[in-house]
Amino acid sequence: MLRCGRSRFTLACLPIEDFPALTSGELPFRFRLPAAHLRSLIDRTRFAISTEETRYYLNGIYLHVARSDATDVLRAVATDGHRLARVELPVPEGADGMPGVIIPRKTVAEVRKVIDEIEGDLEIALSDTQIRLTANGAILTSKLIDGTFPDYERVIPEHNDKQLEVDCRQFKEAVDRVSAISSDRSRAVKLRLGNGTLELSANSPEHGSASEELEVRYSGESMEIGFNSRYLLDIAEQIGGDSARLSMADAASPTILHELDDRSAIYVLMPMRV
Repeated sequence: MLRCGRSRFTLACLPIEDFPALTSGELPFRFRLPAAHLRSLIDRTRFAISTEETRYYLNGIYLHVARSDATDVLRAVATDGHRLARVELPVPEGADGMPGVIIPRKTVAEVRKVIDEIEGDLEIALSDTQIRLTANGAILTSKLIDGTFPDYERVIPEHNDKQLEVDCRQFKEAVDRVSAISSDRSRAVKLRLGNGTLELSANSPEHGSASEELEVRYSGESMEIGFNSRYLLDIAEQIGGDSARLSMADAASPTILHELDDRSAIYVLMPMRV
């Protein structure tokens, strides 16, 4: 029975003992992380989380300790098979030896809401099945995805020899303008590289064509490569510096994108036919 003033409600309820209990259990790995660092990890990777339920092991962010340039790092990875985001920061004290865990997409969204209001550190405790975040009196506990994240290192090319350097803001704006003419289904945009120039173009049987040329730093052989413009913009928006670098091999191989002088966050994008 629920009473309020002259109102009376009789509501159907479940017994207390039937309410699902998410017991913390043993969470042996505990470390503190500045909220700003966790925000950065989430914001720069979650756009690449897969929404394809059949590949449930891609429906989250893979958080683990890895080795990079002879240094241990805390690394967050997300991929949907078309693009990959990999972001890393120094390993916090207490995180050494932690298992690699996949934080579900819905949990990532809730964590992002919570840390928006936090300025200091938060505590993360986890096991191989659960994670708990504590900050400012709020506690968020979640189960982790029970699955094996794929060997993402295999899809990150190591020998892309064609290097393009471009002003990031100009590049984003040009992609956005040119892609407005492309088909809604494919959202394809073509990049034509020449000596010191980059031409972006898109065509649509319904709307016509568009092209724009940028001055860039590129001295390799001429080539053409196509991308989904939405995916390309999603990645470009995460690159915080003034200049971006695109490392390519050919029109059929994945391209690496990152801030010119910072490889703590790299992105891999598969090309498409245009």
